[in-house]
Amino acid sequence: MSAKFSSLRAALMEGHVIPAHPLALNAERKLDERRQRALSRYYLEAGAGGLAVGVHTTQFPIHGNGMLEPVLRIAMEEIQSHERATGRRIIKVAGIVGRTEQALREARLAAGLGYEAGLLSLGAFRGESNDDMLAHAQKVAREIPIVGFYLQTAVGGRPLAYDFWRRFFDIESVVAVKVAPFNRYQTLDVMRALADSGRGGEIALYTGNDDHIVLDLIGGARFSERAAAPAVGFVGGLLGQWAVFTKRAVEMVEELRELRKSGAPVPQGWFAKANALTDINAALFDAANNFRGCIAGIHEALRRQGLLEGVWCLDPEESLSPGQLEEIDRVWQAYPSMRDDDFIRERLGRWLS
Repeated sequence: MSAKFSSLRAALMEGHVIPAHPLALNAERKLDERRQRALSRYYLEAGAGGLAVGVHTTQFPIHGNGMLEPVLRIAMEEIQSHERATGRRIIKVAGIVGRTEQALREARLAAGLGYEAGLLSLGAFRGESNDDMLAHAQKVAREIPIVGFYLQTAVGGRPLAYDFWRRFFDIESVVAVKVAPFNRYQTLDVMRALADSGRGGEIALYTGNDDHIVLDLIGGARFSERAAAPAVGFVGGLLGQWAVFTKRAVEMVEELRELRKSGAPVPQGWFAKANALTDINAALFDAANNFRGCIAGIHEALRRQGLLEGVWCLDPEESLSPGQLEEIDRVWQAYPSMRDDDFIRERLGRWLS
């Protein structure tokens, strides 16, 4: 195993906030490069340990409209500039979609730009067998280390049972999994498969369950009462929710990391914070309307803070749902301490320069 590969595994296992990077558009629904860079600068200065670009929150249509390369390049330029200025190592993840031919092209593009891992979407394999999906993953893994992606069905994912994950974890170049089915049974399938694979010490679990962030990070699991049964748990998160309020997320993850290390009982306040974050997420992600307004909701939060000019998505039909704006108003007033308003206000002019 190369030193670079070992370094990536070690960095992922430390546990980080990895925002799923949005797409900044202008009123003509064209890429707004100035604000795209400002978003990256916000996440990096907020202390994010990595960026995931070209993923669901970046809007999957960029994989077919010519935007993928410039969006990946812009984020990489900002990451490299930040690394040079601070000496901090940033984990670089690119979203990879499509059937095998397309996925291989995207993996090569990402690797050529400096991305270390590909978040592998299986949305193009809705009706395929485990054998087909695993063969696809193995081919992509020869081009770039891969992060598995269990995406909820409401936004294009498909059920992936224990047997799939148990075999997926036999692929040498798997470095992590984003677990985002928004379903406890399916989440436990991934955790049990990792425990049974014996690779729990080298493959990192990152929560993508935006409805269960804090509780995923608080506790692990053992799948037997035997004393020797391995424990597995989430070390960090790769989340659309962390595309907003990122500095607060970094502070939370650092506190939870120390709490896990201490082995002390979990203070009751964390359970209240878990529910508050889920309440915020329900409004931003439009849970009441089966997540139809999830990307527009993230954009609205960033618009209020000055990072985006509007809530425009690539699809003109994709916007805030009826009643969603009122729900965002409600949580905005209810939980001011969860936001980064002052942090952003003090730096926004520089980020937009």
